[in-house]
Amino acid sequence: MIDTNRMQEMSWTTFAERKKQTDLVLIPSGACEVYGPHLPMGSDMLVATKLAERVAERVNAIIGPTVEVGDSSALDNFPGTITIRPDSFANYLKDVVDSLVKWGFKKVLFINGHAGNVAMINHVSHMWREHPEIRLAQIDCWRFIKAQDEGVVESGEVAHGHAGEAGTSVMLYLHPELVDQTRFVDEVPKQKDRFPDVIKYARYATKSQLGTIGYPTMATREKGELLVQRSVDRIVQFLQETWDVSPRK
Repeated sequence: MIDTNRMQEMSWTTFAERKKQTDLVLIPSGACEVYGPHLPMGSDMLVATKLAERVAERVNAIIGPTVEVGDSSALDNFPGTITIRPDSFANYLKDVVDSLVKWGFKKVLFINGHAGNVAMINHVSHMWREHPEIRLAQIDCWRFIKAQDEGVVESGEVAHGHAGEAGTSVMLYLHPELVDQTRFVDEVPKQKDRFPDVIKYARYATKSQLGTIGYPTMATREKGELLVQRSVDRIVQFLQETWDVSPRK
């Protein structure tokens, strides 16, 4: 049997055997959008996928289909942005989850790399609240990583800005071959947000010329490694202590 945790790399017979061992599926999701001039447009998806792989190496889980693009309408001033309408995205996710539940998964963890997908994942997950035997949860990757950053990042309130210090550090660790360090440009909003406690809906181009907010020049591979390791540890802790997921043997 090929040793893989990804459904897309399994034969149907391998899947049927592996499925007998676990009822947990991880669903990575991301986007195709501007992520500064130095990082690939698929950064959100690439990071979510790598986090899922590292979690699956430690617990008994299967990685389901990767959802590569989502709602990036706020960034569609930038060339290459792919946007999926929220209703289309939510319906697609619902069909994915319905299929996975059909094949016996009872625990579904979205590892989501794109903030624009959060609301739709919440919407789909709420549909299952009337079925307590099915558990769903979401890791909002960049906000989750921010909660693990004590003593790591150095650029203050913009450390976790779009393609800034934290995001660039994580990519330097997970995908250094895709980071163009010759194109690092520090960029912060020209005007300070006087009302960060208010949810707003402005296009990203009003805040950033290059699709960056923060200081990628302060990023290092070592910082990225710490942020990823702490995040994976925390996800595994949740799965083991809250969902009673077994370690991978």
